[in-house]
Amino acid sequence: MPILHLIIVALIQGITEFLPVSSSGHLILLPNLTGMEDQGQAIDVAVHVGTLGAVILYFRSDVKRALSGVPKVLRRQIDDQNAWLALCLIIATIPVIIAGLLLKLSGFDDALRSVAVVGWATLIFGIILYWADQSGSEEKRAESWSMKDALVMGLAQMLALIPGTSRSGVTITAARRLGYARPDAARLAMLMSIPTIAASGVLLGAGVAMDMNGALARDAAIAAVFAFGAALIALALMMRLLKSVSFTPYVIYRIALGITLLWIAYT
Repeated sequence: MPILHLIIVALIQGITEFLPVSSSGHLILLPNLTGMEDQGQAIDVAVHVGTLGAVILYFRSDVKRALSGVPKVLRRQIDDQNAWLALCLIIATIPVIIAGLLLKLSGFDDALRSVAVVGWATLIFGIILYWADQSGSEEKRAESWSMKDALVMGLAQMLALIPGTSRSGVTITAARRLGYARPDAARLAMLMSIPTIAASGVLLGAGVAMDMNGALARDAAIAAVFAFGAALIALALMMRLLKSVSFTPYVIYRIALGITLLWIAYT
């Protein structure tokens, strides 16, 4: 695959994976505007690995805390904040894993990957994000994450299986509606992305590992590196901006992207 194509795909995936703007919407828009071919499942796995590395690095202290709490959760010894964080992440991840497996086994996931579906999801869930962001209070902090809120956010994350919804966007929407401050809503959404992206990577990776060759491995490595860098920069900028800016700029962008995708779909 041409290096430029790899870099473009990696940058798009890296920048949009954690911003509430739908990475799938951008990846579908790319071939429609440029005529480029689909990058394939191996590159999809590679860019997911790159973005996963970025979010783990950025939230490394929270990741370390959650990992240290996992053994206590397995022993049913929830007696500190680390174990509580691990438990809430597990609760928040279970719904999307079950729904994702059912969707994959049914084969219905391919039916959702149309420009029209992505366009409508990008537009509608962007408007819902605006409503939740403007109406939600700012009274809760990430440290007060409850099992109930984790379950609600986990159920919301299931909607991200609809291409165009945006995994980060829908979980942030749920968190803002539950009353979490903007930076805390984004922080919880990003932490939830770690087990979700990891599970998705394992599921997709199992299907491409046997077909990997030298050239494809090189392409995958290049894509992963660029996706990692782009995701880390985008994530750092978003978390910094959320201290003083609402999610409205992302909503405006989503509405414009959704309208563009619908125009492509119906013309």
